[in-house]
Amino acid sequence: MLSYSELTPPERALWDAFPKGHRVDLSTGMPEADDPAAGEEWGPERTVRAAVVAALLLGGNHDRSGAVAALRLAGTRITGRLDLSGTEICHTFSLEGCRLDEAVNVYGATTGTMAITDSWVPGIDAELARIGGDLDLRRSALEGGPLVLANAHVAGNLLLTDARISGPGEWAVLAGSLILEGGVFGERLTTQGGLRLPGAHIPSGLFLQAARLENAGGVALAAGGVVTSTVDCSQGFTAQGEVRLRRARIEGLLTFEGACLNGGGIALDCIAMQVADFDFRTAAPLSGSVDLRFAQAAWFQDSERSWPGKVLLDGFGYGSIRFGDASSAADDGGTLARDDVARRLAWIRRNPGYSPQPYEELAGWYRQIGHDDDARRVLLIKQRHRRRTLSLPARAWGHLLDVTVGYGYRPWLAGVWLLILTLLGTLAFRTQSPTPVKQGEGAPFQPLVYTLDLLIPIGGLGQRTGWYWSNDFLQWLAYLLIAFGWMLTTAVIAGVTRTLQKN
Repeated sequence: MLSYSELTPPERALWDAFPKGHRVDLSTGMPEADDPAAGEEWGPERTVRAAVVAALLLGGNHDRSGAVAALRLAGTRITGRLDLSGTEICHTFSLEGCRLDEAVNVYGATTGTMAITDSWVPGIDAELARIGGDLDLRRSALEGGPLVLANAHVAGNLLLTDARISGPGEWAVLAGSLILEGGVFGERLTTQGGLRLPGAHIPSGLFLQAARLENAGGVALAAGGVVTSTVDCSQGFTAQGEVRLRRARIEGLLTFEGACLNGGGIALDCIAMQVADFDFRTAAPLSGSVDLRFAQAAWFQDSERSWPGKVLLDGFGYGSIRFGDASSAADDGGTLARDDVARRLAWIRRNPGYSPQPYEELAGWYRQIGHDDDARRVLLIKQRHRRRTLSLPARAWGHLLDVTVGYGYRPWLAGVWLLILTLLGTLAFRTQSPTPVKQGEGAPFQPLVYTLDLLIPIGGLGQRTGWYWSNDFLQWLAYLLIAFGWMLTTAVIAGVTRTLQKN
């Protein structure tokens, strides 16, 4: 137990100020001299031992009634290890512009609001801690050790605005299963190492505007399974490493507007994520792929400059989708830009291999907004993509369906072909007279009706069976028209059946 006589003048000033919660400021007022990064040069007149701080927080010199005791210290170097693990701290703890020589340990501790702002500290271990207010680390630098908040419970907010955190290993912040009753506010946060938040509950949102998370070759933001209202990675947010949001549940907005995602293999992993509003208008194309497999978004907005070379879309569902740039915006009448479908199809083609679901999803959305022609166009392109995966005979049949009726999505093509073949046959058969099968029987020869009788395989008009040709060319033309008639009819039936099934 420390005695008053053992305290240095700065420690006595702190000891005397503590019962009434007065602030002790040992700074000089000169910015260069008060920079905590150079605090190891501060002399005894600005130094307090960590043991004194711990003694006060644990009840030392709390013998005056009618006042609220608090430890408020500024511009001070704290030597030794501040170890408060497993303790119950009933007083406000505030350090401002301080330098701590060793990491702070509040593992498993119970405390109220804890603030270490504008300070320099080699790491904070608050695993399993119960913090009854905010954890405020704004503008502080944590160098040499991570910020550990795994399985911690914070009744207020985690404030990391303008903080700098660099851990010695892969992770700068370890906060798996963190439970917050507020939000994480990390505007302009800078990390050397990843920010790890898997399974965290952050009801008020995760705000990382203009933050820079650096973990090249690893994971910059690991927030798989996070449950939150908002994830804001906008306004110049930069991730040097993968951003992982697998199975995250975001009730409101997820935005990467103006962000730069520079992961290696996978830049953004959103497998099975659920989100209400997804804004993916990044500042530049991602350096790695985007994985949206089985993700669900009620509203999805992106831009062409956001697309990397590879986008995994199998199972990705959305209630509404649009481009965020002005050229694709709907006009007052609600019509889409002419090239909207082409651009969306180019987006789907970035999905490796053939998968029907992205086409079906897009076609379903076009139907939903009343653009049936666009939906049929999407489904036609789907069939053409599928055709490349088939065997040679199946591809040949697919080409026939495409040319004749557009796989059933362009049935008017069959009418065009029938008209062309009818005209061709009529003109050819007018050049000569055929020989009747039975002299003096049957209707007179009519080239137009004869051609239609050849092209229509069902029923008959009485011309095809009543005449034959001695001219080999015209006889073979008749055979070809019969064959084309069967093929066109089969293609029309197959195409119409497919269309009816889809509708």
